[in-house]
Amino acid sequence: MEFGVTMFATDFSMGPAELAIAVEERGLDALFIPDHTHIPAGSDEAFRIADKMPPDYSHNLDMFIGLAAAAAVTKRIRLGTGICLVVERDPIITAKEVASIDHISGGRVDFGVGGGWNQPEMENHGGVWAKRFKLMRERCEAMREIWTQEKASYHGEFVNFDDIWSWPKPTQQPHPRIFIGGDAPRTLDRVMNYGDGWIPMLADHPDHDRWDERLGMMRELRRRTDEAGREPMPITTFGTPRDPARVEQLREAGVTRCIFGLKAAPADDVLRRLDRLVQFLEVVR
Repeated sequence: MEFGVTMFATDFSMGPAELAIAVEERGLDALFIPDHTHIPAGSDEAFRIADKMPPDYSHNLDMFIGLAAAAAVTKRIRLGTGICLVVERDPIITAKEVASIDHISGGRVDFGVGGGWNQPEMENHGGVWAKRFKLMRERCEAMREIWTQEKASYHGEFVNFDDIWSWPKPTQQPHPRIFIGGDAPRTLDRVMNYGDGWIPMLADHPDHDRWDERLGMMRELRRRTDEAGREPMPITTFGTPRDPARVEQLREAGVTRCIFGLKAAPADDVLRRLDRLVQFLEVVR
């Protein structure tokens, strides 16, 4: 099992390059950076893991710029989008951004994607909330075509383009793994249909604990891949609890990588938290 962290790189926190160096120096395996283009005022009601949304969400640097900075100063750690809101991003541009970072990093990108939880945020980009998952699928399929074909085209309900040329192609072949985010009833269908892995969020509002449900979904994913004659899907957990017993349950359920959240803060604070996490991981590795 591998271990990594995620943190919003913001205008008031430790920067992504400095954080990436610290993560690599401490022997961790991955750094994931979240994605929000903006936060509509009054979005706290939709925020599911706390009563009040922290400022991290509205002060974040662009995810791809943060990952590019991290790629430039590291050699080993995996660099993840955690998660990329592809329903808010043009697929041709996004395909080039992912391929470019995969190229400059030497093939270290994991592409986590999702439909998001903030309806007005998506709608500000012109999307239709009720159709976001079909839009997500089409954009992922279109990006896969751009990455793998010398001359790519795609024709769907929402994504349409005739033959295009787009380089660089990703260093990873055939392309960076697409990790589908979410834990809704049809999430595993999406993982099986067009994903290469799954990113469930384990953190819940204190009033709701869906731990056993998530473990059941992990077992169900393994059952589906076995029935389809496919290799087990890699699972990366977000919001992983700092509890040795629960980490062991995740290991037994087939989780391949646990990602732990760090609060956006200045470097001294983040490094203290990171060192405490490393001490915790000495117990569970």
